[in-house]
Amino acid sequence: MGQTDLDALVATVRASAKYRFVSADLIRQIGARELASRGSLKEAVKAAKNKLHQVAGAYLDRTPRYDRWLEELRAASGGDALRRVCAGLMSRHASTLERLPVLDAFYRAIFAAIPTPRRVADLACGLNPLAIPWMGLPAGVEYYAADIYDDMMAFTQAFFSIAGVNGIAESRDVLSAPPPGHFDLAFVLKSLPCLEQIDRHAGRRILDGVDADYLVISYPAHSLGGRAKGMPAHYESQFQQLVADSPCSWQKLVFQTEIVFIVAKNRL
Repeated sequence: MGQTDLDALVATVRASAKYRFVSADLIRQIGARELASRGSLKEAVKAAKNKLHQVAGAYLDRTPRYDRWLEELRAASGGDALRRVCAGLMSRHASTLERLPVLDAFYRAIFAAIPTPRRVADLACGLNPLAIPWMGLPAGVEYYAADIYDDMMAFTQAFFSIAGVNGIAESRDVLSAPPPGHFDLAFVLKSLPCLEQIDRHAGRRILDGVDADYLVISYPAHSLGGRAKGMPAHYESQFQQLVADSPCSWQKLVFQTEIVFIVAKNRL
């Protein structure tokens, strides 16, 4: 199957309401692999959609109403009001919903363990940029957010403007195109298991490819259905394998909802 089939696959997948805002570059990457291993275009389209669901489709509880969400954010006067709206919106995404009960302690512990950053990346971010009001970042910090959804990143860019964040949000496949420039800190929160559905070497690609002094890598403590089934021990073993031959140093933080590893790449 050739370029025409790949173009047709991308167009077919993006014609679906569920995947119409997914990065075309990511669909093309997944589609090329599926076309190479499937017997027909129809089978490749089905397989590509299944892969996209594993990567991100299962995490939003319903179709996002970004216009309405922005109205709520604009109506907030800042401070506690903005926090209340952000918390309500984060409850719409499975990953940030799980973190809500520990949000204050989560970021307090992370930022107590590293120098104050001036440039932050949030990779495969979902709705995590809405947690910026809990991070205690100094004014003027540059915040770069990336995810695979075009509409989600347009919403995030608008949120930055409303909240007075010096930020850039863009749709990007961070595995094939790491974020540009140097960062003091890069968040990779609960996303490696999803990224590894695309590329089993995703962890190493992130570790080696992202230019950051510190990486904050986390893993879920339980499944979306709420079952722990040994997940913390499994992911800690997986993380240790990831950094086994790396000169990086690291420390572990454990929360009710996730296990966090703070990796010092350039500060040994």
